[in-house]
Amino acid sequence: MNPIFKSDETELRAFDFEMRADEKEDKGIVTGIPIVFERETDLGTYTEVISKSALDKTDLRDVRFLVNHNTDMTPLARSRRNNANSTMQMEVKEDGMHIRVNLDTENNTESKNLFSAIKRGDVSGMSFMFTVKGDKWEGMDTDKPKRTITEIGKVFEVSAVTFPAYEQTAIDARSAETLEKAKATLEKARAEAAKKEAEERYKLDREEKERTLSLLDLEKNL
Repeated sequence: MNPIFKSDETELRAFDFEMRADEKEDKGIVTGIPIVFERETDLGTYTEVISKSALDKTDLRDVRFLVNHNTDMTPLARSRRNNANSTMQMEVKEDGMHIRVNLDTENNTESKNLFSAIKRGDVSGMSFMFTVKGDKWEGMDTDKPKRTITEIGKVFEVSAVTFPAYEQTAIDARSAETLEKAKATLEKARAEAAKKEAEERYKLDREEKERTLSLLDLEKNL
């Protein structure tokens, strides 16, 4: 049995070595892959994979580009319905979601500093904030279950992160709560299935008894 656990809670995922500065044009263009498909990640209590179809129905109408998920800062770029005028362009490809960010390095000091750090290789990690609309679990009775995210509900923002390894450690710690909720969902599903099976068995037994009594009455009347 693969339990489906849907949540409106936001989750974070971090990846290293995915952000690069455009070396050809020193105009603040950076690219990256914040969402990676079919790549198994160890989250401590379980492993996780984002399926290739996870973004097929995702709400990507308004996505910000931040640093270290700092929602108090002014976004350094933004994608509005991914139109041509957006300062962040998103494209879903075979391996994941690619972004192209146009940083205003001339008028924005934070953008200039970030672009320099990315170009030097001092910042290379990426992370994104999202909600899960659909997933499935395998091996729930094992020491390391596997979670496959089948549908991402909404992506709120993507961030350049300075310490992706530390962020991943924090994500690992929070993953235990996700696993416990999935186990609770599985147990509830099993309990409901067992109850339904018992009710069906009782119904069949009652019908069988009624047929037997009907046959006995028929024999008496012959």
